[in-house]
Amino acid sequence: MRTRHTRGAGAVAMFAIAALLATACGNGGGDTDDAEAQNTATTTSAASEAGSSENRLAVAYENGIAVLDGETLEVIEEFETEEFTRLNAFGDGQTVLVTTSDGFQVLDTSVPELTDLVIEAETPAHVVRHAGKTVLYDDGTSDTFIFDTAALADSGGELPEFETIPGDQAHHGVSIVLTDGTFLTTIGDDEGRTGARAVDADGEEIARNEECPAIHGEGTAADETVIFGCEDGALIYQDGEFEKLAAADEYGRMGNAYVSEDSPLVVGDYKDDPDAEGVLLTKIALIDTDARTHEVVDLPEGVGYTWRGVVRGPNDMAYLLGTDGSIHVVDPATGEISENYEVIGSWEGPAEWQDPHPGLVILGDIAYVSEPAKNAVHAVDLTTGEIVATGELPAAPNEMAVALG
Repeated sequence: MRTRHTRGAGAVAMFAIAALLATACGNGGGDTDDAEAQNTATTTSAASEAGSSENRLAVAYENGIAVLDGETLEVIEEFETEEFTRLNAFGDGQTVLVTTSDGFQVLDTSVPELTDLVIEAETPAHVVRHAGKTVLYDDGTSDTFIFDTAALADSGGELPEFETIPGDQAHHGVSIVLTDGTFLTTIGDDEGRTGARAVDADGEEIARNEECPAIHGEGTAADETVIFGCEDGALIYQDGEFEKLAAADEYGRMGNAYVSEDSPLVVGDYKDDPDAEGVLLTKIALIDTDARTHEVVDLPEGVGYTWRGVVRGPNDMAYLLGTDGSIHVVDPATGEISENYEVIGSWEGPAEWQDPHPGLVILGDIAYVSEPAKNAVHAVDLTTGEIVATGELPAAPNEMAVALG
């Protein structure tokens, strides 16, 4: 069975043990900043709530987070927090989860308020939204926390009921819950991640595959086809079965899947040199989950990108932010680039993945593009390439999350 928990307003969530144990495992998660979160509002911009749109964008920077109006990109509120935090949309149209040394902290962008609600996790990591569920993963324990996506916004300032599926061995992993209640989670041990397993709504394992070394990331394509990245290809789950798609290269790592739930076509980041320095990439993987094909395409010379620079957008196209400062519109079927939208100045890859560097997130037809070199964020209409708004920040923007819902 799975255990449900309830906590009141202002509480830090504490988790009891559920009976269902996931045989999940793998590498331990990375270290987190142990600085104490301040969690207090510091400044308010000239933008009043009365004149703001309902769309909100959260932007993290060193020791702080800003909530911006999604249309004007004016700063509505700023909050002090830890030196480095990550941001994840919860999926209810107003909540963003902030990863801190204590766990997943609730940022209500509608007020806005960095609340005292924290879902405790040793090493908070992946957040997955699918089929009305928001699924949180703790790398430090491999525990999975499952919320109804709409529940938090309707909980009256308290943590709503949630499910916990305890893990077996800590690793950097991910979980997802499908429409029929099937629970997918990664497998491994402290020597490395090896694959994934599927458990039905009654807690019975129905499938597993351990042919996906260094499994990472997750995405759901059309017909609820789930795809994970491997260091030698990709792993697909559909209709109760796993299938491995091998890369052409002996080492052909996909770490992130960029998907549309309306399309069988998947774009993945791709690395074919395990000894390459830095995090810049110059190739993408194209996967057809219907045809079960996997191919690799080179980007134009002089165009690199990082994992944070690809989204799926209008017409199910892929939109890639290159080191040349342009958004490249990529056909996920062929890899051909049909348009190039100049947005920011050219940039170099970061020394470490945590370092501020340009990225983009999307809401509808609008992409939000960060430009750390100018402490700025731009809103770009992906149907025309027009920059429709620019906002200034008090520091170099790092991660962003839009209040999806």
